[in-house]
Amino acid sequence: MARDKDRHTWREGYTTGSCASGAAKAACLLLKGNSLAEQAEIPLPNSARLMMPIHSGESGYPQAWASILKDGGDDADITHGLEIRAIARFISHQGEVHIRGGKGVGTVTKKGLAISVGESAINPVPRRMIREAVREVFPDEEIEVIIEVPAGEDTALRTLNPRLGVMGGISILGTSGIVRPMSEEAFKTSILPELDQAVAYGHKTIVLTPGHYGYRVATERFKVPPEAVIQMSNFVGYMLEETAYRGIEQVILLGHIGKLIKVSGGIFHTHNRVADARMEVLLAHAALAGLSIDTLKHLAEFPTTEGATAELLLLGEQELLHHLAHLASERAQAFTFGRLSIGTIMTLLNGKPIGWDIQACKIVEEQGWTWSIES
Repeated sequence: MARDKDRHTWREGYTTGSCASGAAKAACLLLKGNSLAEQAEIPLPNSARLMMPIHSGESGYPQAWASILKDGGDDADITHGLEIRAIARFISHQGEVHIRGGKGVGTVTKKGLAISVGESAINPVPRRMIREAVREVFPDEEIEVIIEVPAGEDTALRTLNPRLGVMGGISILGTSGIVRPMSEEAFKTSILPELDQAVAYGHKTIVLTPGHYGYRVATERFKVPPEAVIQMSNFVGYMLEETAYRGIEQVILLGHIGKLIKVSGGIFHTHNRVADARMEVLLAHAALAGLSIDTLKHLAEFPTTEGATAELLLLGEQELLHHLAHLASERAQAFTFGRLSIGTIMTLLNGKPIGWDIQACKIVEEQGWTWSIES
């Protein structure tokens, strides 16, 4: 990737979820008797639409298939170039859309993920996208859609899936359908204008969030003005420095506990290949809080912080989560040598806040944001 590439020309890509959705729509069009189209248009979660190029397909009855090649844009990852295939099969003239994974799509074997144990690793947003795309072709019919990734099983061995208990293939992911450039050089040139925009709007208080989930929580649940919410990807330290440099006074770190707990441990570049001490930080502070060795062993069995956090809530240990949020704020404030006043709010994947500190409460109240942390 060219380092001197104009920041305005960074090319967006599309998620595996969008690929599966586009392939499903193309397969349904073939099933309906249409010829193989060059492109398929799908609805996105934000009500926009995306046109995707079709790679291949074959018509037939009662089933047809089509495929799309994954394109990560200028943020190409391990899944870039993979063929994502959808098989659509007609079942009856009225009924549900059934979605499952086939060859190369993983199966969830451990609890704590967004999908239940035993289910195909096709996340909730991609499932909804696939269903909506199918319904644009077959509004009422009962259709089965099988998502396949021919090279998925081998590719998954180079991802975190085996460690997370997703076996046999990759996961079909995505919360927006679009992949924004988030590699380090692309990020530094593409996201700073958003920070400058927050300053131009006169904001002295902003929210820094790792990605799309946090952005939605901030704007929808807290009613933070969109221009005051900056997606920082994995570059927490870099963005804190740039924020302080621009004269912003207060920051709320808001996002999933799996990312922000790293800041609690003093980690300011949160990509899992740089630093992945999520469970170690959680277990260390759980031990310091006096949890029993049996409870610690039980928590250690969860493949994700999402699952372990849900268990802590069931055990009535939310105070530990508040403490971790306080630690994140403390470490972040020290990182900027006190130039920023920082609060932290940690959430689950569904956006529910589960850990926050006093400074976060103070900032929310001062700004007049409408969501009550205590509710």
